[in-house]
Amino acid sequence: MDSCKMIFFVLIVCCCIDICSSVTNDDFKEELLIKPLPSGHTYFHFQFTTLWNSSIENPQEFNHYRLFPKSLGDVLSTYKVQELHLSQTQGLWHYEKWGYPVEDAPSGAELWVWFQPTVANVDQTWSNLVNAVSGLFCTSLNFLDSKLTISPRWSFRPRGLAPEGYSASSHFVRYGALPGEVVCTENLTPWTKLLPCHTKVGLSTLFNAIKLYDADYHSLAVHTRPVCQGIGCSHTAMELSLSLAVVFDTSTSGYGLQPWSIKKLFGNVLTTQCPLSSSSKVFFDITSQNETRFTVLPQSDMVRQVMRGGDERTYNVYDIGKQTAGGRVLNIAVKTTQKSVYTDISPPPVYAQRYITGYGLERGGVTCLIYNSLSEDMSVIYMDTLPWYMRVFFKSLVIENAGTAIKPFKIHYIPGKDRSRPYQFELVFRLKANSITKISFEFQRAFLKWTEYPPDANHGFAVNSAVISMMLPTAKNYTATPQYSAILESSMTDKSERFFLRIHTESLLVSLPTPDFSMPYNVICLACTVVAIAFGSIHNLTTRKFGVLDPTKKKGLLGRIKSFFRRGDKSSSEDSSVEDKEKTHMKQEDEDKVHNKSLQDIKKEKSS
Repeated sequence: MDSCKMIFFVLIVCCCIDICSSVTNDDFKEELLIKPLPSGHTYFHFQFTTLWNSSIENPQEFNHYRLFPKSLGDVLSTYKVQELHLSQTQGLWHYEKWGYPVEDAPSGAELWVWFQPTVANVDQTWSNLVNAVSGLFCTSLNFLDSKLTISPRWSFRPRGLAPEGYSASSHFVRYGALPGEVVCTENLTPWTKLLPCHTKVGLSTLFNAIKLYDADYHSLAVHTRPVCQGIGCSHTAMELSLSLAVVFDTSTSGYGLQPWSIKKLFGNVLTTQCPLSSSSKVFFDITSQNETRFTVLPQSDMVRQVMRGGDERTYNVYDIGKQTAGGRVLNIAVKTTQKSVYTDISPPPVYAQRYITGYGLERGGVTCLIYNSLSEDMSVIYMDTLPWYMRVFFKSLVIENAGTAIKPFKIHYIPGKDRSRPYQFELVFRLKANSITKISFEFQRAFLKWTEYPPDANHGFAVNSAVISMMLPTAKNYTATPQYSAILESSMTDKSERFFLRIHTESLLVSLPTPDFSMPYNVICLACTVVAIAFGSIHNLTTRKFGVLDPTKKKGLLGRIKSFFRRGDKSSSEDSSVEDKEKTHMKQEDEDKVHNKSLQDIKKEKSS
């Protein structure tokens, strides 16, 4: 009996040691990148990275949570998600003025997911997943049905570890977007609950909703993927990246001097780092300090020179743990002594613009211009998704550069189907150096049922952004993290020669033939008026009973009382009329007497 107890005790201790060892391998880092932009704006990018030492292929390991949020982990394990990428953005990122962001995202909400190979019915699992994610983040992702969902073939490849041959097929990937989704505080609150320290300590104490949503641009993002761990990828882990990007217009304050501070922009200062984080740092890009003539306070812990892809940058690095030791606070501020002078902004190597062409409500067109300022040709992937009511004429698709037609290498086109499937096409072609490439096609607007129009039908219908993917040979204006890590500090040691870039164009607003929804109201008012007048008269004539009264018939008590008062009224009126006649007669006699007397007096005078 004692030996059995000893064996049972040893097993419990071994299990506890195993669990503790796996838990202690979890890691959490919080980072903030501050970058002054050439247009006078300031870009803040918060990055929270959690590394969970658990394999996604083993659901039993998704039972012990420490730093990884359990609510999200349950969703991933229940629906067998390999990778999940969600963004919620309010505003438009201006590439030609601001360069490239760390995490690119279109306006509205965007979700793309890779499912595990063991999923049998991907469409049904996707339908269940979007409902779960919609409830978790308080978004309208439950509207991503078959009319708004596609399976990209080349544009959205797995970003993490994947089985061999897994990414060759697009069967396990689903993509959907809601360009008209509005992002507000109800989306920020569930997002902050995924952080290990929530908004109590660390960088998350700067998340003041009133300040954040007063900015020109803000974006929330959630990315999960499996990554390699150990030497030679001996085991796998789950990486969760939570990012918040916000752009403030700091050029409109200080009468051109542009002074600002974290306290002024976010309404708070940093008092301590998150105790669960292994690293808590702030990186301030001071590369343009000599041009714009500003001073950063307080003094940083170190100044770091970074050379990446031929682009040299300088960063002030602040360790929040050291800066807030001893009860101090960290309030990074910028001071200027001279007014800023703005010159022509150097655009990034590649950016795009997209807009609607044509006139009227029958036919139209879409045109996308891709600008390439590099001195070499590049291969790009262009993906466009259009709703079913924009009936695309694929034969009208034209790709041209300086008047010369360009033939794409690969074409993946899936025609749309009314009320069940959107139009989707992906193009792989060569982007000429130092030129502008134009992509254009035509479409026909469909008629909708009157129940399919939204409440603001005359506002128009939002159309997804186009997605452009490529590999850049330079890191100019490039701030994204490398492919192997989501930590900002890892980009400062990146020695890659090619850099993956994905950008989104503007979302479109398309007007469709819209009926006059006020006409039913007018018809109802007119019909009711006519019915009330005509029906009322006809109803009275057809339903009222007419009878002949006999004057000799004896009346009841009530009739006698009425006739008495009527007789009294009649006699009084007759008496008053007789009196009036007598008065009138007497007055007439007096007038005749006066007249006769005057005639007699005249005759007497003549006789005399």
